[in-house]
Amino acid sequence: MDIQSASSVVLQALTQATSQDTAVLKPAEEQLRQWETQPGFYSVLLSIFNNHLLDVNVRWLAVLYFKNGIDRYWRRVAPHALSEEEKSSLRAGLITNFNEPVNQIATQIAVLIAKVARLDCPRQWPELIPILLESVKVQDSLQQHRALLTFYHVTKTLASKRLATDRRLFQDLASSIYSFACSLWNHHTDTFLQQICTGDQQAALSSLERTLLSLKVLRKLTVHGFIEPHNNMEVMGFLNAVFERLKQFLECCRQFGPGSLCREKLEKTIILFTKVLLDFLEYHPWPFIPLIQRSLEFAVSYVFTEVGEGVVFERFIVQCMNLIKMIVKNEAYKPAKNIEDSKPENLEAHKIKTAFFTHQTLTEIGRRLVSKYFLLTEEELTMWEEDPESFAVEETGGDSWKYSLRPCTEVLFLDIFHNYSQTLTPVLLEMVQNLQGPSNVEDPVQMLMKDAVYNAVGLAAYELFDNVDFDQWFKNQLLGELQISHNRYKLIRRRVIWLIGQWISVKFKPELRPLLYEVILSLMQDPDLVVRIETATTLKLAVDDFEFRTEQFLPYLESIFSLLFQLLQQVNECDTKMQVLHVISCVIERVSIQIRPYAGCLVQYLPILWKQSEEHNMLRCAILTTLIHLIQGLGAESKNLYPFLLPVIQLSTDVSQPPHVYLLEDGLELWLVTLENSPAITPELLRIFQNMSALLELSSENVRTCFQIINAYIYLSATDFLQNYAEALCRSFCELLRDITTEGQVQVLKVVEIAIKVSPVLGSHMFQPLLPAVLRGIVEGERYPVVMSTYLGVTGRILLQNSGFFTSLLTQMAVEYNQEADQLLGSMIEMWVDRMDNITQPERRKLSALALSAFTI
Repeated sequence: MDIQSASSVVLQALTQATSQDTAVLKPAEEQLRQWETQPGFYSVLLSIFNNHLLDVNVRWLAVLYFKNGIDRYWRRVAPHALSEEEKSSLRAGLITNFNEPVNQIATQIAVLIAKVARLDCPRQWPELIPILLESVKVQDSLQQHRALLTFYHVTKTLASKRLATDRRLFQDLASSIYSFACSLWNHHTDTFLQQICTGDQQAALSSLERTLLSLKVLRKLTVHGFIEPHNNMEVMGFLNAVFERLKQFLECCRQFGPGSLCREKLEKTIILFTKVLLDFLEYHPWPFIPLIQRSLEFAVSYVFTEVGEGVVFERFIVQCMNLIKMIVKNEAYKPAKNIEDSKPENLEAHKIKTAFFTHQTLTEIGRRLVSKYFLLTEEELTMWEEDPESFAVEETGGDSWKYSLRPCTEVLFLDIFHNYSQTLTPVLLEMVQNLQGPSNVEDPVQMLMKDAVYNAVGLAAYELFDNVDFDQWFKNQLLGELQISHNRYKLIRRRVIWLIGQWISVKFKPELRPLLYEVILSLMQDPDLVVRIETATTLKLAVDDFEFRTEQFLPYLESIFSLLFQLLQQVNECDTKMQVLHVISCVIERVSIQIRPYAGCLVQYLPILWKQSEEHNMLRCAILTTLIHLIQGLGAESKNLYPFLLPVIQLSTDVSQPPHVYLLEDGLELWLVTLENSPAITPELLRIFQNMSALLELSSENVRTCFQIINAYIYLSATDFLQNYAEALCRSFCELLRDITTEGQVQVLKVVEIAIKVSPVLGSHMFQPLLPAVLRGIVEGERYPVVMSTYLGVTGRILLQNSGFFTSLLTQMAVEYNQEADQLLGSMIEMWVDRMDNITQPERRKLSALALSAFTI
């Protein structure tokens, strides 16, 4: 492809490919796809996206096509690979200048340069890094930024390579450029701080962007560029400097209000500083030991003292808490159980931690965590009032502890409490003691504090086992608080029922269960939706506990189940309905057949809910789980559900339907349970087996359940089933046996054995194509014992239950082996007797013994 003549046609095609008109768009995309493998195409793309006079959308598309081409055609071994000459020309063109004016395109160009660097740097592209290092020194602001942006993406990409040779190359690169990277970062950081002092915000914002990019480069070099970073003075110097820079940047936050562009960039840079420390701690726990003291002092002072007032923000608090948590939990910082087995580094780290976490420090951290960070915020209380379902789901589910303040706070509390329980237990118990008795509904501060303290006691339930008599507390204090019906007291009612749920499996006497069920019955009628949802969750924990006794629960079953059903109808959000359905499923599972008198309302509602949840596959999964337990509880009565149930199974197990991706596993389980509880086969139940052939072709992790379903059909109605499906099933089995594991082979043969056992004549005839291989395996001495045992089982069944068919099969095999039937039979019996020890199951040994004795009759 000649660049001069091709540029105009490629440019025209790219222009058409940006059109909103599909009649113009589709042919242009097809033309560009055809050109992808043409020599010179990527050189044309390079010239187009480097031409700043062209339309931005066209240039953007040219960059994307170039980037995709790197993935497909840059490697030497790729089909239609680019020539070395063109790649050399492209590499040179990519780094000729760094003056892209459009930010989004500049980022994409930096990414595609990094993609090429991943494949070619440094061997085929040794000049890349030196050119980047020179380019970040230029005075031109735009060129400097674009070069620094590219430098970051190249560093990030090279750091991500994991082969030993690639890691050594990156370590060599890090050693050679680390000093420069540090000086570059210091220069931009100092420039930013000076500009802040002089009030030049626009210039400061530009310098801050360069500070951020140079810090990103240093993060990758520091974390991934050194095998023994603690022996490198510059690395340790940079890490120590991070703390001072953090303090300077946090102070700068005072000058900018929340939401301002400069404040946003400042916070982003501050978070990046903390990521440097967290990454270094994760990848290099022992080299981090000299930084433990300073890290703890910094994080604790900003999060748990007045130092952070007015400057800290939520994401920074989360990062600091994660830093404390990782130090507290790190196994490298704990001595071995046998002190003599500890490494010096373990002992040194443990000594530093012990010296830092004094009684006073731990007490202050514990109090602040509970009294400050456990308190429900105004935003959360507003959500409770305006969107109670979202509040309830967020509280019970929560986000990852790494990114959200509340779960992060709770995880830190648990980790510190676990490691320093002797110190923190008296602190928490004192806080509980100070809040004894009902709270004043006119004092919201006291109410919020009690909620926070009870939250802490629930989280630390296992740690407090020996220190809290929960049964007495439940009877003497908590029970009374649950009976306070004032609207404002819903905060405490909800927390107390949650607290009980946390302690049920820890320390709760079985004889108190009826009292708990009465409380649950009462709170399931609470005016507040959040309280009702929380109560349902506690009910699930109660019935799921190993000390659950059905007879204790039965007097309350009808009322509670009715209220659960009402709650399921009242809630609107998909997540909340799923939550309530899981509770209902759990109750049905535990009470089993006792649910039959009360299931009618649920049976009528589930079809409606299934239709409403057409766009919510996860909710449909919850419905399937509920149906599984419901069918088990209803037993043979479940046949009344078939008009709804069978179409649900049909849809869930049809691999041609998109929802099967979500529903298949639960749908198969429901199918199996339905068969196991069916009193008789029906034409509709028989018809859904049409889905099975495609399911067997999947050969997925669900194939075992598929075999169980097949066996269930045979047991339920062998004649009807085999007459309708045995031929197709036999074909599927023949396909499966060509490429299947030993376990799968055994599963297939067990189906055949069961078919012959239940219907000897029909089973033998229908699966006849599979049987020669069985006799062949016996005669030739199958080497896998479990397979041989199954071969003998199948043959024993035929011999005992359909001897005429066995004789004809033996005659057929004798022809194949060119032997007399008696001679072949003798060889088979000899091998059978020799392999009897392969049969471990008593019933199979008995079967073989009976079959062998039949030869003597």
